[in-house]
Amino acid sequence: MDRRQQKTRNAIFQAFNKLLEEKHFNNITVQEILDEANIGRSTFYSHFETKDELLREMCTDIFDHIFSHELHSETSHDFSLSDHGLQEKITHLLYHLKDNKGNVLGVLSGESGELFMRYFKEYLITMFEQYPKSIKKDVPREFALNHLVGSFAEAVKWWIGEKMAMSPEEVADNYLKLIGYDI
Repeated sequence: MDRRQQKTRNAIFQAFNKLLEEKHFNNITVQEILDEANIGRSTFYSHFETKDELLREMCTDIFDHIFSHELHSETSHDFSLSDHGLQEKITHLLYHLKDNKGNVLGVLSGESGELFMRYFKEYLITMFEQYPKSIKKDVPREFALNHLVGSFAEAVKWWIGEKMAMSPEEVADNYLKLIGYDI
């Protein structure tokens, strides 16, 4: 992708993010995204076939960063010098969700919430697979992964519903205690 295409794509993401802070995903029209990004309809459709695809690409960009193997120093947190254990990975993920609270709340509302959670769970499976210690040896692997992913996704939804009152560290610590993960 050349610079011009990347610049346009970023403008679309920024417009979409801004609109998500103001209204629910289902209430955002492609025309509003076009107006906010100051682009034409054909330009939008040369990048994304649908608004759902835009959401998926936005999630992919966010999750690729959040779930990357390397943890970098960030404005709200720094795990770059950590041992990159499961607790740090979960806490890092929660900080990103908190930092993007406006977008996350907008996406989780309505039908888009199911789509977001489906993408989120796909990445969570990969994350938990990287930490084999989280999967008990006497439990079938697929069963354990389903439980870990489902319970963590629901914990995140609960945390968001509680206006993220607990710190990311507290949520990670409590979750890991509940699943019996030795820190």
